[in-house]
Amino acid sequence: MAEQRRLALWLPVGLGLGIAWYFSLRREPGTPEVLAWAGVAALGLGWIAWRPHALAPRLIGGGAATLAVGCLAAFWATHRQPPLPDLPARATIVTGRVAAVALLPADGPAIRRLDLAGAVLDDPLDAGMPPLRRILRVRLRADDPLAPVPGMVVRVRALLRPPAPPSWPGGPDRQRRAYFDGTAGGGTALGRAQAIGPVPASSSLEALRERISARIVRVLPGAAGGVATAVLTGSAVGMARADRDAFADAGLAHLLAVAGLHLGIVMGVSVAAARLLLACSEWASLHWPCRSIAAVAGLVAGILYVGLTGAHLPALRSLTMAALVVLAIVTGRRALSLRGLAVGAILLLLTGPADLLEAPLQMSLVAVMALAAGAEHTRPILARLTEQPARWRRGALHAAHLAQASLLAGGATVPVVMAHFGTLQPWFVLANLLAVPLMAMWVLPLGLLSLFLMPLGFDSVALVPMGWGIGLILDLARMVSGWPAARLAVPAMPDWGLALWMLGLCWLCLWAGRWRAWGMAPMALALAVPFLVARPDLLLSPDGRTLAVRDGAALRIGPHPGSERLVEDDWRQALALPVMPLAGGAILPDRGRVALRLRGAPPARCDGLALLVTLAPDDAGCPGARMLDSLATWKGGAQAVFLRAGGPVVVSDRDWRGARPWVLAPGQHGLPVLPMAQRE
Repeated sequence: MAEQRRLALWLPVGLGLGIAWYFSLRREPGTPEVLAWAGVAALGLGWIAWRPHALAPRLIGGGAATLAVGCLAAFWATHRQPPLPDLPARATIVTGRVAAVALLPADGPAIRRLDLAGAVLDDPLDAGMPPLRRILRVRLRADDPLAPVPGMVVRVRALLRPPAPPSWPGGPDRQRRAYFDGTAGGGTALGRAQAIGPVPASSSLEALRERISARIVRVLPGAAGGVATAVLTGSAVGMARADRDAFADAGLAHLLAVAGLHLGIVMGVSVAAARLLLACSEWASLHWPCRSIAAVAGLVAGILYVGLTGAHLPALRSLTMAALVVLAIVTGRRALSLRGLAVGAILLLLTGPADLLEAPLQMSLVAVMALAAGAEHTRPILARLTEQPARWRRGALHAAHLAQASLLAGGATVPVVMAHFGTLQPWFVLANLLAVPLMAMWVLPLGLLSLFLMPLGFDSVALVPMGWGIGLILDLARMVSGWPAARLAVPAMPDWGLALWMLGLCWLCLWAGRWRAWGMAPMALALAVPFLVARPDLLLSPDGRTLAVRDGAALRIGPHPGSERLVEDDWRQALALPVMPLAGGAILPDRGRVALRLRGAPPARCDGLALLVTLAPDDAGCPGARMLDSLATWKGGAQAVFLRAGGPVVVSDRDWRGARPWVLAPGQHGLPVLPMAQRE
């Protein structure tokens, strides 16, 4: 019976499996499949309603219903998005309304990126076209004097580009991400942007954020000011690239991104301050529900903090979970529980199914699940520290909670980092054990105090000691990043490997009996998956201009290493190998059955060839041999070659992704934007 009561915790797991199944399909489901999913969901729910207390309907019917609902939610989210437009592959003049302004981190002057809504392409070939229904992101020049604000209409000549396709079959799908993010593509400004019409005043929140950033930088110049600006306003543009890399190598990059950790600290400090103020009044302590009032005050502080830092999507997700925690406190239930996590996960998955495939939501869910499950088992042990009134025991309790959070959340997210970023930081646990308490008990509380003192002009009283704490974190990040093996490259983990880890973690965390330990077996296997799966021996870029050969312990790229930075970075991350230049032509170690020919190299010998990979436009190929060239990539996207005993196996991006709404057709940039009809 105890385990049956935990079946409800598996509802978001079923939704996630249904969503993952939908996105793994190679073609878009039609009406029969959608009706079948709806029928399965209705039958499963009907079975449960008929026999609500029986185990079989809850287990089988509920599982089938959640899978079907997950598929339906993903299908609905896909088909309510406007199609990707066909952007011109040339320089054009763009006119649009600024929806948002982002400052991109740079070692030199900050570069602004504009999100343009309702963009119109001022080009003879695009005359009469309706405004784009998606956001167009244009990166301004570093020397552009324009100070854009939301609501401003700007006009700029830019070189546009659609969302980049995967650099290799199975690689990061930026087209799918853009499809669900509502973006049409990007562009780089070739000239200076011009404001058209009246210039709107900057929003009060944006102006407040800029004033706070300027004040912080005046009091805390250098790297400390950059970190303080990042955690208080959400902008890390003031940090040097070396410091950002040090945080990443030490496993502390999450300290710079406003998300669940920062929101939890802000709300925790606010709740403690509210409880202290209420405790000063004897009447309020006796007659008011101080615990609930303090929790609501913490939520209000969290909302203000998320708004001040830019209301980014990870912070909004964390705010949703925090609101559920506050609701649990107000209603007298346990604050951090697996049931509350299940409710929050269901809401997030139903409102944004595609977010399940991205790192932020995956890291948030597994981290909170590990924290909630760990709290269930360690609560009796930690409670012993509160049995004695000694202050050192209470301090030890807070330190133990922070250490537990670092260990559980950090350990649960390790494979997610491996899968999405191709890195492993072995020292991250030690670094977080020291840095997270500093951030939670020193840096952010003083930062919040400085915000309250800033209108009075006394903010330096809090900012200066805040800078001391930031200095300790910076020194820690630089020291740990310099240790041996601080950042290890990990080969690409397939999607099924990450799913194996998550299912094993769910089994370990969601059950209560001893059999939950069975989940450790798939988790251990998932950690070994990147080193066990076959890796491609040859890669051809989506435009057919660059190729890479896996040569032992190196990745040889040619003909011009560095010409396609994005593609080469993806390849380096996927194969976890150092890059070296590729010679003009080579025979792969496959008994001479695969040959390479770069531009300008002599023709390859055709004797016994099974595959010819060529970048030469005048290559006529070899009789009986398959040829991979720019035409093959035009049709199928990036190509990967696996050398097998029976001969080379070629996999294209088109084979891998299939025909889905976010997969652009061969040789096209998207759906043509047809002219508007003329008025009669």
